[in-house]
Amino acid sequence: MIDRVGVFEAVNQAISWALRLRVLAAFSASSASVRRGPGAESLTGTGVGKMIHSLFLINCSGDIFLEKHWKSVVSQSVCDYFFEAQEKAADVENVPPVISTPHHYLISIYRDKLFFVSVIQTEVPPLFVIEFLHRVADTFQDYFGECSEAAIKDNVVIVYELLEEMLDNGFPLATESNILKELIKPPTILRSVVNSITGSSNVGDTLPTGQLSNIPWRRAGVKYTNNEAYFDVVEEIDAIIDKSGSTVFAEIQGVIDACIKLSGMPDLSLSFMNPRLLDDVSFHPCIRFKRWESERVLSFIPPDGNFRLISYRVSSQNLVAIPVYVKHSISFKENSSCGRFDITIGPKQNMGKTIEGITVTVHMPKVVLNMNLTTTQGSYTFDPVTKVLTWDVGKITPQKLPSLKGLVNLQSGAPKPEENPSLNIQFKIQQLAISGLKVNRLDMYGEKYKPFKGVKYVTKAGKFQVRT
Repeated sequence: MIDRVGVFEAVNQAISWALRLRVLAAFSASSASVRRGPGAESLTGTGVGKMIHSLFLINCSGDIFLEKHWKSVVSQSVCDYFFEAQEKAADVENVPPVISTPHHYLISIYRDKLFFVSVIQTEVPPLFVIEFLHRVADTFQDYFGECSEAAIKDNVVIVYELLEEMLDNGFPLATESNILKELIKPPTILRSVVNSITGSSNVGDTLPTGQLSNIPWRRAGVKYTNNEAYFDVVEEIDAIIDKSGSTVFAEIQGVIDACIKLSGMPDLSLSFMNPRLLDDVSFHPCIRFKRWESERVLSFIPPDGNFRLISYRVSSQNLVAIPVYVKHSISFKENSSCGRFDITIGPKQNMGKTIEGITVTVHMPKVVLNMNLTTTQGSYTFDPVTKVLTWDVGKITPQKLPSLKGLVNLQSGAPKPEENPSLNIQFKIQQLAISGLKVNRLDMYGEKYKPFKGVKYVTKAGKFQVRT
């Protein structure tokens, strides 16, 4: 019987470069911007054959806890340029995604409190690399349930096996979850026990059936007792509100995540009540783009399991409803060691839905020593070292609006703060897409059974800031 390594060598020799570039182009068609937005078309081009040389995983403490090299070994010292950029950035999310060094380019993403830092030796389209790094993080999330340092360390052997399959000599090769799960079996307690006793690994014995098909995202012979198709419409509001309550900037970033467990080879069509709302839509490769262009209908043969169907943006500011308002009065007296702090939060355009999970975070000036506050709802904490005030409000009830007020103690003799702090707000609204997007219907062709279907809507705060 031919071993798996021998089979792979034979297959790699048989696949022409033209076919491999086709696979690469299909992958890049789904690529997106740093926030998974539009721009996929720009990812095809020259130079992609020499893509990623090395990958370093770095935690928030600055420790490199995993590294993988596909070509020559690159020293960890190259990450010093990344650490310098990290020190200059005010926030971890503000670290430049592309850093130029004398001999390399460092392209990175920040996911789940981890930095994925790739090392490139030639110029490549950066969005291409960024999308691949997001695919790596998504794969770890899918395999281990979370993309964390602990989960990666606990499954380090599987992590290296996955990285070996996902990138071939600097080339993205197998990036679809269904293909990878046929190549590398996901970890289970029973499989781990058996592997430790028998000395076997999680590597599959056969080649995946969909690797070279024109539908590489779906494996053949899928069967379920209960056939289900569920969609989550998740929208995040990015907004800046000035001190008078007027909207300076507002934008909605949305995604539609799908969980498809359907037998056979179903062909789905998803239509919306108002699809013209959507700007800059980025698609999963399974979607037929021409049908969307002509009819604004999503037509696709879905992958099996969980995947992101589309991501989109609503940029027309008049279409973005602001669901909360804040009344604030923050003042510091000249030549005084105290100040006043008073904020009240309430519902605004929430379409009759309950706003929950509200958290207000305030980065107070450095001259603040302590805060003596009283809250009508929830609880607050103030860290005198980082000067961060966190107010966990919870759920808003319109009958009694939550407020937080009291005194601010300042350093004696210190000058008055030049400007008031901004309020960063987090919240969640269940069963509401704030843009007004609604799914009209889901039709299935090619199979005779009737699946269970469901749609859930969630609105969350992204970068939601109120200036005082």
